[in-house]
Amino acid sequence: MTYRTIAEPCTGELEISRSRFLADVRRVETEEAARAVITEVRTAHRDARHHCSAFLLGPDGRLQRSNDDGEPSGTAGAPILAALRGSALSDVVAVVTRWFGGTLLGTGGLTRAYGGAVDAALRHARVVIREEREAVDLAVPHADAGRIEAELRARGVDVTGTDYTEVATLHLTTADPDALDAQIAALSGGTAVGIRKGPRWHDLDV
Repeated sequence: MTYRTIAEPCTGELEISRSRFLADVRRVETEEAARAVITEVRTAHRDARHHCSAFLLGPDGRLQRSNDDGEPSGTAGAPILAALRGSALSDVVAVVTRWFGGTLLGTGGLTRAYGGAVDAALRHARVVIREEREAVDLAVPHADAGRIEAELRARGVDVTGTDYTEVATLHLTTADPDALDAQIAALSGGTAVGIRKGPRWHDLDV
């Protein structure tokens, strides 16, 4: 299973009829973290009139929330959420801060401005694919660790870390655990066996 998210925060800004719209989009993995970002942005821009927001969470983006923060119903949170969905992203929160410029924009103008600010931010985003992979720990003798690690890397296995105690333990992730078992057996002459630790989410560059 895979899904798309952003690697790092991004921002975008629009000015329409002297109203300023600043979008702040960040990666989060829980509703608590998303609400903490909203609070942080609100605190950082106390002089602004509105801090409208939306977030999508989970591999399937099933958890979705939006908030108009005093703007007419459906003119802020919904277009922010639509912009996130339109980019096929999840595990993201977007907060659009508005400084009122003195001119009413109407429902259509607000909808375009809030969604457009998020689109502007996402144009600067570095998108990554998150893939669910099996984590595997492989214990091998110290004398063999360097060779086996190099061979596994050469075969496309992701080595996320190593521990050296009484034996060397390689921490691996793979999308194909059965194939990895076969590779380990071949490289170790059948003397080493990977211990599966369960699924983990792993970032892949697009």
